[in-house]
Amino acid sequence: MQKQRTEYRERLTPSLWILVSAAVVGPMAALVLAPLDPTLALVVGAIVGALFIAALVLLSPVVEVSGGVLRAGRARIGLEWVGEPTPLTAEDARQARGPGLARASWLLIRGGIDGLVVVPLEDPDDPVVSWVISTRTPDRLAAAIERSRAYAQSRQMSPTESS
Repeated sequence: MQKQRTEYRERLTPSLWILVSAAVVGPMAALVLAPLDPTLALVVGAIVGALFIAALVLLSPVVEVSGGVLRAGRARIGLEWVGEPTPLTAEDARQARGPGLARASWLLIRGGIDGLVVVPLEDPDDPVVSWVISTRTPDRLAAAIERSRAYAQSRQMSPTESS
């Protein structure tokens, strides 16, 4: 069995400032235990701080294009059902996240990540009209979706059409 090639993969980790802010959890845990035993407080504080930051990173959603499927967090869709993706940055991304957001869109938006890719859906039976996905590299994600989408659509052709 041949392994599917991953076209794109990105973990939407929190920004550095959020991770630094989360590191405050460790000293807070140490302060709680300081009256009992200062050494224990330092050890527990360090462990709690490290575990909290690790949880923030490891539980961050992943965006992936692989094997003709777009995965965004826990959601997934075959690329034969999507239209041409639109990469957005700066003011265009802000508009798409706010006033320009379609009510029937599915969202994977993360604070601190400026870029977006809007992926329209072409399934008439799906009540969702588009996916709006945060990404640090919107051009790369859109290009990966487009490459895999073209490949998925070429595989959908029946033998009589390809002749």
